Amino acid sequence: MPEPDAPDDDPTLALMQRWHQGDQEALHTLIQRELPWLRMRTRQRLGANLRAHGNTDDFLHEVLLDVLRYTPRFLVGDQDTFRRIVGTILENALRSQGDFYGRMRRDRQRQSPLPDDSVLLVDQRARTATSPSRHASRNEEEAWLRLALEMLAPDDRELIAMREWQQLGFTEIGARLAIPENTARMRFQRALTRLADRVVSLRRGFV
Repeated sequence: MPEPDAPDDDPTLALMQRWHQGDQEALHTLIQRELPWLRMRTRQRLGANLRAHGNTDDFLHEVLLDVLRYTPRFLVGDQDTFRRIVGTILENALRSQGDFYGRMRRDRQRQSPLPDDSVLLVDQRARTATSPSRHASRNEEEAWLRLALEMLAPDDRELIAMREWQQLGFTEIGARLAIPENTARMRFQRALTRLADRVVSLRRGFV
């Protein structure tokens, strides 16, 4: 199914397509175009504790690097959808700053890389075209899971990371979180449910 056309006055989709095809100038243009909004969003989300450890641009720089290095590549048809995705990742990253966020990065670095041309399509106007990727469904499903995981609340991501990436048992997870083992198991199952719901929403074009 053909990819959607972006509005004439919104170059977001064209810029992202060029970026994923290797055009670094398109990426630079996209970032510069969104930088004022991203800076404002970061400033709004910084609490007193984070402000004591860095300024707005420090945290914004880290988040942009995280999006570029670890988030599965995706295409959106308009600026608003791009901002909702990146803004959610930004907010979660700010809430996850510290040792936990560092562990998440290291865990993600140990994951197998996704195929280079696996690109997800997130657009309400193309709900039936869940992805333009040419790869097998297993790679595509993994990409959707990784993108959805980036958009989960930090507590849910931490539980999933400890269980799925670090292979910890619920007894140890409970000890780390200072909660009973059964509570850890219940929270993990709820986190998986929210992850699955997020995947469904993204595939349907809802962010």
